Order: sequence, then C-alpha cells, then structure tokens
Amino acid sequence: MKVKFLGTAASEGWPGVFCECENCRRAREAGGKNIRTRSSLLLNEIYKVDLPPDTYLHVLKYGLNLAEIEHLFITHSHQDHFYFEELNMRRPPFAHMAEGRVTTVYGNDRVGDAIASMVEKPGYRLRFRRCEPFKTFTAGDMKVTPMRADHAYDQVAMFYLFEYLPEGKTLLVGFDTGWYPPDTWEALSQFRVDMAIFDCTNGAREGRKGHMGISAVVELKTELEKIGVLSPDSLCFATHFSHNGGLLHHQLEERLNPHGIRPAYDGLEVEF
Repeated sequence: MKVKFLGTAASEGWPGVFCECENCRRAREAGGKNIRTRSSLLLNEIYKVDLPPDTYLHVLKYGLNLAEIEHLFITHSHQDHFYFEELNMRRPPFAHMAEGRVTTVYGNDRVGDAIASMVEKPGYRLRFRRCEPFKTFTAGDMKVTPMRADHAYDQVAMFYLFEYLPEGKTLLVGFDTGWYPPDTWEALSQFRVDMAIFDCTNGAREGRKGHMGISAVVELKTELEKIGVLSPDSLCFATHFSHNGGLLHHQLEERLNPHGIRPAYDGLEVEF
C-alpha cells in the first residue's frame, strides 16, 4: 500500500493563516518540514482521505490529478476536513474530465447534506455513500471500516480502517479522533494493523478529549499493542499538529521517536 501525507496540520495550518505567535514565527523561519498544510492523505493514487481548503495547493505541489480520485473518505464536516465548495469545480465549464470519471464521497449525514444538490446533477460526476461506525463496506480494492471518533459532537465523526485486499495490508487513519470511545476499542480489537496514524493535535499540551497530544498518543499506542492490534513491526505516525502544540518537527521527533512513533510531515511517502 502506498501512503502520501498531503497535509499534516490542524485547522489553522502551521504557520496559522492569520497568526503572529512565536510558534508560527519559528516555523516560518525554520521552513522545511515545519510548514504544514491542512491534513489529508492519498492512498494508492485513487483513494483520498478528507478534502481540506489546501487541496488546490496539494494539486500544484505534488502534481496530483484529482479527476483520478475514485473514492473520497470524509471524517467529518468541519471545513478544514471537508471544504465541499471545492467540489463545485468538478462541473463544466470549470472542469472537462475524461469519460467515465466518477468520484464516490463517503461520510456522515452532514457530509451528504452538504453535497446533495451536486450529487443530483450528472455534471458533477459525484456519488455519495452514507457511512456509519463499525459497518464495513468495500470501495474498489479496499475493505473499509469506519470507527467512531471522540470529536465534533454535533455529528457522527469517524476515522477509517482500510484493508487493502490484494496485499492483505491494513491501515488505520486518524486525524481528529481524541481518545477512542469504548465501542471503537471493542471494534478495533478484532483487527491487526500494519500502519497506524494518530491524532496529535495538542503536541506538548495534555489532553485527550476531542484531540490528543503526545502523552495520550504514546499511551494509545501502548494500549493498542497490549490488545494485539499493533505488533512490534507495525508502523506508527502522528499527524494533525496544531501550532498551539508548540513543537517544531525536530522537537516532535525527539519526543515521539523513542516510543516508535514518527511525526509525519507534508509530502511524506510511505510504502508497506
């Protein structure tokens, strides 16, 4: 399975769009892996997780062809994860795509409501599939199980477990998750995960409700190992960093690497 981190920041980006704080100043000066756009992930070229406001920047930076995306998985409807207005650009005269191009969007009711008028019109070439936690479905070569997140309490926020059927590889993708709810722990206990991506929004700050920081992520990894979801060979990454967490990339490495967790950065590619 091929994984590309298109963006690794929380909702404000890092440096923040309008921010003048010390953490953003240091990131601007340091550059490189410290410049983070809003979180999104590309899997095997045709699967994408979330549609942030920085999507067009990702297209330009990484040479993406979004017309090739067949499956778009949305975790929840907050604008940093689902900037749905961008999908207006799929219809003529804004886009002229090859025959047969269709993208299926997966998500909760809020996501479906946001794009209902687009799905009804053939020019957008969009389909919608409503997802519910723990109800597994197949999307192309992926078997997908949505997991319940502790986030966005006005809706059913989710994160996704992907099983790539041709290779038998399993990927857990979490952006805004917080500490996993009890029913998610129960569901996850049935799986063995080859690569896991954790919500580390809070960075050096404590907290686990709605978002996690380093201490919670380390504890989460330990608990997943105890119940056999993760093995010593599993790859683990942290992402979705807020500037309020305060740690630049090298500082995140210093805190996370000793625990077998790598901080992701924009453009990072992993194949397993």
